[in-house]
Amino acid sequence: MAFAIETQGLCRAFGDVTAVDGLNLAVPEGSVFGFLGPNGAGKTTSIRMLLGLIAPDAGEVRLNNCTLAKNRSQALSGVGAIVEGPALYPNLTGREILILAARLSGRPVRQALEQLERVQLVDAMDRKVSGYSLGMRQRLALARAMMGQPRLLILDEPTNGLDPAGIADMRALIRSLPETLGATVFLSSHLLSEIEQIATHCALMDKGKMVFQDRLERLTDAAPSVLAVETDRPVALAQRYLEQGLEANRKEDWVRVTVNLTAEERRALVRDLVAEGIGVSALRVEKPALESLFLRLTGAGRGLSQ
Repeated sequence: MAFAIETQGLCRAFGDVTAVDGLNLAVPEGSVFGFLGPNGAGKTTSIRMLLGLIAPDAGEVRLNNCTLAKNRSQALSGVGAIVEGPALYPNLTGREILILAARLSGRPVRQALEQLERVQLVDAMDRKVSGYSLGMRQRLALARAMMGQPRLLILDEPTNGLDPAGIADMRALIRSLPETLGATVFLSSHLLSEIEQIATHCALMDKGKMVFQDRLERLTDAAPSVLAVETDRPVALAQRYLEQGLEANRKEDWVRVTVNLTAEERRALVRDLVAEGIGVSALRVEKPALESLFLRLTGAGRGLSQ
């Protein structure tokens, strides 16, 4: 597998505070990779090291198969980024900002202006940025980051401060980028629901350490499922599970038990219950929410929101 970002043993401390401790990232090419963690987990510090804005105390960064410390210009040549809040000139129009950015970076103006259509700002491109909403400013910053068709986009909290409509628009845009731009997207967030709706892969950070990294579904697959059964004899069914040493709880006609069963095992369970005279009217598998999994992995929930 080819990787757009690789780090080995990345560390950074500020005085006595270790912000990032031994980070080993492996971000597959073509993925939308969610970098998740509570505020203060070390996400922004990690991103600053990925972009060469600050030097690590130890470890190595490779971007698009190029070592950052040995060949900075080549490693960053195919990278677009938004770090923290986008800095934009308020008295210039959206079009003027992209033209200026294109000329400063030596890129064709045409490539810059093409991105306005991608982020749906063509109708507003001749308005001054001072009149843009926060969501429009975020989209303009993303258009600037996408100039030159970068192979890798690194976005630090791209939906931070947006209203629900702005968040939905930004999510849809980010999800489309691997196909429409051909780019790998690496985005940090403390919003659990955002990562669930956007990412194909994720890494979880807590107190400077990475506690999980894999495809997103592996995170939920690794946790026990809850089998919910609607029955005409909920008391008898709950007692049956408890006698088997399983964790079960009952609410009205539903009994929920923590257990992992294959599809065939679930069918066999229904046949057994019916044979015992316990009627089953509905059955479903409930996977745990990402929030509960994060709390289980880190033992903390500071700064996280659903």
